[in-house]
Amino acid sequence: MRLSSTHSAEPLAQLLDEYVSYLHETNPTIAGLDGIHEYDDLLEDPSKESIEAQIRELGGWSRRLEGILSSTLTSREKRERKVLADNIDARLFQLEQIRPWQSNPLHYAETLATSLSSQVLFNYAPVSDRARRLVSKLRQVPRFLDAAQENISDPPGLFVRVGLESLEGVLLFVERDLPKVFRNLDDMHILGDLADASTLASNALRNYLVHLRDTVAPRSRASFRLGADRFSTKLRLEEGIETSAQHLLEIASAELQEKKDEFQSVASELAGGSAKAWETLKGRHPGADELLAVAEGQLNTLLTFIRRKRLMKVPEHPLPIVAPTPDFYRWTFASLWSAGPYESKSLPAYYYVTNVDPSWAAEKQEQHLRDLNHASLWSISMHEVFPGHFLHAEHLRLLENPLRKSNLFAPVSVTEGWAHYCEQMMLEEGFERGNKEIRLGQLSESLLRLARTVVGIRLHTEDLSVEQGVRFFREEAFLEEGTARQEAERGTFNPSYVMYSIGKQMLNKLRADYKSMMGDKFSLGAFHNQFLSQGVLPFWLHRELMLGDTGTLIE
Repeated sequence: MRLSSTHSAEPLAQLLDEYVSYLHETNPTIAGLDGIHEYDDLLEDPSKESIEAQIRELGGWSRRLEGILSSTLTSREKRERKVLADNIDARLFQLEQIRPWQSNPLHYAETLATSLSSQVLFNYAPVSDRARRLVSKLRQVPRFLDAAQENISDPPGLFVRVGLESLEGVLLFVERDLPKVFRNLDDMHILGDLADASTLASNALRNYLVHLRDTVAPRSRASFRLGADRFSTKLRLEEGIETSAQHLLEIASAELQEKKDEFQSVASELAGGSAKAWETLKGRHPGADELLAVAEGQLNTLLTFIRRKRLMKVPEHPLPIVAPTPDFYRWTFASLWSAGPYESKSLPAYYYVTNVDPSWAAEKQEQHLRDLNHASLWSISMHEVFPGHFLHAEHLRLLENPLRKSNLFAPVSVTEGWAHYCEQMMLEEGFERGNKEIRLGQLSESLLRLARTVVGIRLHTEDLSVEQGVRFFREEAFLEEGTARQEAERGTFNPSYVMYSIGKQMLNKLRADYKSMMGDKFSLGAFHNQFLSQGVLPFWLHRELMLGDTGTLIE
């Protein structure tokens, strides 16, 4: 067959490899997180000229993909083509419609923090090599922040405040943490360059902080809301979800009421008829001086249970290092930082738990620790480490296809949905069977994620205020004031956090449909292994591969 001038016989695999290389080059921070270190001496170029160039280039990738005839593709490649097309469209949508580069200082703070810290956290190269790359990055900070200052003029006020907090964390990292990391480096020339570059970066950060506080903050009046259309488009392109936001809200609201009823029932049993049991359990929390040790001790217990029950394959890897959350990332309660899936050697992972700030008032410290009570901390460790994010990441290392392996293509519904699903699954499989305190902790985490879905959707598609969101988290998820405010504010700049409970629901439905198809041959361990072996594909493609038909993602 002769191809027209608008079509080509280019192999899809070739286009995919070149596209991934392009994204790594354009996004060196994400490349580093993937374990690709070719661009580790670079910061992103966030200038308007660069953004405009990326938009043109992504349009070119889209046209190039459209030019490949479907008749030249295998059935697997046809599925991969849709994933690739959605990824390109999602990136264009983010740059042209969501425009965080123009509206959110946190966008720059997180990029800068992650780019710098990745050279410190993971010992993928000799310390002298990583120090040299940090010198290069630090020298680019003034240029990076100049672009931020030019791009951002009228952001939402809350975005400015959160951005300021994160940028102050980056400044602390540069001035306080970097010297500690490289204190044993014996190359005086590199140390001198690092000191000079750190001073240059610190001055640029201080100047930009002053600009945000004195110039940008007083005139920040923009809305954080995406609106129903943009919110739904974001879910369709990034998550492959066609369901309307309103229907997702109805699903989450119904499950929230079910979980709340169950929560109150379990709490009443614990308290001998009183629904105040949760208040009592929240008071049973580790002290600030023992929080990390308690979290560390949970990991061995969880790993032993997974192996004994054969819930899934556990690749060999040292336990994550439990450590306090870095200052620039303290808007999270806990997180798992794992070396990229393309990393050529085994590197330690880090399980960060956000401890109290000693400068806080005693009441605020107590509130924070109450939400890290013993009952909840078990579910948090399940989510972040075993069998959640850490095991998921370890399985990704075994894959080859970048669509299944790379952070560039990972839907939030799959990564966070898996981790949230694991919290309930572990208890269903008998972990601490009959322990109603841990069950209540798991239900509290479920209420939190469902409240995120409700609040997040209503923040962006209705007229819910942040203050109303705070009250919702307090009343429906039983959070303390500080944590409730942190969660409600996060929904304004991280709308994808609605996907935790939605992802869990889609995974539960996939498991139920797969079990119905397999009948007596169903094995939970085999289901988990197959799901994990398919990588970070969107749920519609997981369903096609496991069931032969997409069917209904969520009901």
